[in-house]
Amino acid sequence: MSEFTKTQCPYCGVGCGLEVSPPAQYGKATHRDSQGTPIWRVRGDKAHPSSQGMVCVKGATIAESLDKNRLHYPMVRDSLDQEFRRVSWDEAFDLIAKRLQTVRFTQGPEAICMYGSGQFQTEDYYIAQKLMKGCLGSNNFDANSRLCMSSAVSGYIQSFGSDGPPCCYEDLELTDCAFLIGTNTAECHPIIFNRLAKYHKKNRKVKMVVVDPRRTPTAEAADLHLAIRPGTDIDLLNGIAYLLMRWNYIEPSFIEDCTSNFPAYAEVLRHYAPDIVANRCGISVADLETAARYWGQSQRVLSLWSMGVNQSSEGTAKVRTIINLHLMTGQIGKPGAGPFSLTGQPNAMGGREAGGLAHLLPGYRLVKNPQHRAEVEDFWGLKPGQISPNPGLTAWDMITGLEDGAVGLLWIAATNPAVSMPDLERTKKALLRSPFTIYQDAYYPTETAAYAHVLLPAAQWGEKTGVMTNSERTVTLCQAFREPPREAKPDWEIFAEVGRRLGFVKEFAFTNSAEVYAEFVQLTRHRPCNMTGISHEKLQAQGPTQWPHPEQNTGTREHASSPSGKRLYTDLRFPTPDGRARFGAYHSRGLAEPPDPNYPFVLTTGRLYGHWHTQTRTGRVEKIRQMHPEPFIEIHPRDAARLNITDNQWLEVRSRRGKAKFPAKVTKAIAPGTVFVPMHWGALWANEAEANALTHPESCPDSLQPELKACAVQLIPISAEVTLKNYQLQSSQW
Repeated sequence: MSEFTKTQCPYCGVGCGLEVSPPAQYGKATHRDSQGTPIWRVRGDKAHPSSQGMVCVKGATIAESLDKNRLHYPMVRDSLDQEFRRVSWDEAFDLIAKRLQTVRFTQGPEAICMYGSGQFQTEDYYIAQKLMKGCLGSNNFDANSRLCMSSAVSGYIQSFGSDGPPCCYEDLELTDCAFLIGTNTAECHPIIFNRLAKYHKKNRKVKMVVVDPRRTPTAEAADLHLAIRPGTDIDLLNGIAYLLMRWNYIEPSFIEDCTSNFPAYAEVLRHYAPDIVANRCGISVADLETAARYWGQSQRVLSLWSMGVNQSSEGTAKVRTIINLHLMTGQIGKPGAGPFSLTGQPNAMGGREAGGLAHLLPGYRLVKNPQHRAEVEDFWGLKPGQISPNPGLTAWDMITGLEDGAVGLLWIAATNPAVSMPDLERTKKALLRSPFTIYQDAYYPTETAAYAHVLLPAAQWGEKTGVMTNSERTVTLCQAFREPPREAKPDWEIFAEVGRRLGFVKEFAFTNSAEVYAEFVQLTRHRPCNMTGISHEKLQAQGPTQWPHPEQNTGTREHASSPSGKRLYTDLRFPTPDGRARFGAYHSRGLAEPPDPNYPFVLTTGRLYGHWHTQTRTGRVEKIRQMHPEPFIEIHPRDAARLNITDNQWLEVRSRRGKAKFPAKVTKAIAPGTVFVPMHWGALWANEAEANALTHPESCPDSLQPELKACAVQLIPISAEVTLKNYQLQSSQW
């Protein structure tokens, strides 16, 4: 038996395999943190198909955060101006159940909301859906994936008839042209970027195009970097398509046999001549033509995107416009080619499979579809019509629901909206108005804990066994290797016990997470994400596997997939009523909040290599804090000179909603007229450095994903000396 426990990294959507062993096995060579505390040893799993033994700094140091500032016991308070008091789990469960019943029977189930997370394992997601959408009759379950991947979900569904990235990581090492747009893959998904970069370096005929207003480490590796103006993605993509049409780099037979709506798309393209597009995007015609030529002359084109595309008021349109390029050139369903959404969180894909957004149901079903609702109701043993036909409240809808009194109970788990939501001051004011907020997390303090009436200690990575699905649809069993500290419990167990206390005893009669997963996969039967051939036992014995993975000998043909599950749509048929993929015809609308004379700069936000989201974990790891000691704002030298700003000078950044302060980082890596701020610092980690104090909640009309990537700001140099002490708050104690 191996001394190592196999699991998956709980950070980004790459889904790297890890092996973990206890510190006691290493005697004098025991790994220790900066305080000398023994820590679990973590290394990459060489047998994991996605990461092949590689690991980034976040995965390598993950064990150092396991015992830092943990929430150990249930805590309650009657009002936000009181101190928390410790209670038993029995008291906490009874209080929650009674409050749920009160809201349910006075305001209705539509007043009950749960806000979850891509940090959940699939079992957590599934039990939450069964409780909320099934037993309670409220579709008001949304997750922080709404802020992350919902535009990709919407784009895939509209273009292909179903969610699900059709590519796999092997395609990174088979493509002739990698087209990366709105993704700083080198820092945000470093392990798969390492695979691409090594392949690119060895094969000089392979081209890499990066579209980003910043010259990121990703752009540094590219053959062509297009530093377009924020909000001009669709202009660029339509401009490339215009040239592909002009130069006859299209596949007429594929378009004719396998797609629909091409004439409407072709009509749109007439308006995107090269000189017009180059002017709008702020690039040269020569660079636009080079990008189109790289795409058109390549036999296998792989596009990759992430938050820079999804977090947009036209996010779905951007995703579909990327997919259009693949459809017009037949670049899908074959090795090295296809439109590949890079998932932001470790199990955002599992959440999509389990129905973990307000408009979804398990098995890639939609709330609005009567047949889908009936299938789930029948499986769960519900009365016909018990699942509401109306999509529930999205994450931002929950905030506005708190403002107008429509939300009577808010249950937040494994996420930190008091840092991550847009228009943060408005968000905080709304959270203060919540009649009853339950907050379930592994750590304390967090910024959101300040707005809670009940705190529930959750088991985290390594303390519960469950399944996660990464960006390439690889399903990994994440095995527990230690007991939860003190009284912490797995999320699914908490949801299930509340369900039983509400009277749904048989619906939640699970004794372990393997039973939960076994029930969930039955809801994927005959669905695009069929996982009926997967179980905890098989994953433990055989290792990670990709879906679709149906049971053997079912006698049915699983639609639109190869038998291996590596790639979708290899038969060039799609899960739409007519079996065809659909072109989307979109003109660019630009930014929801463009710059103007009062707010002349576009602020964009993003991640740094070492940190993760709002630092709930990474902020407690000394090596990472030293790597990224403080936030900053990037500004181009031309803009800095115009405002008499020098390197490291402090700036006050103002939008129409709020303000923040950062030291300036004067760099040519950012395009003129655009500034960049990392999104990781909340009130616990720095003073007045919250990126989302500046952002707005305007969202994509289809995906309802907010435009966190762009807002209009003004910059005000601060003449008075400000020191780094402003940024050495509670973090110095950790």
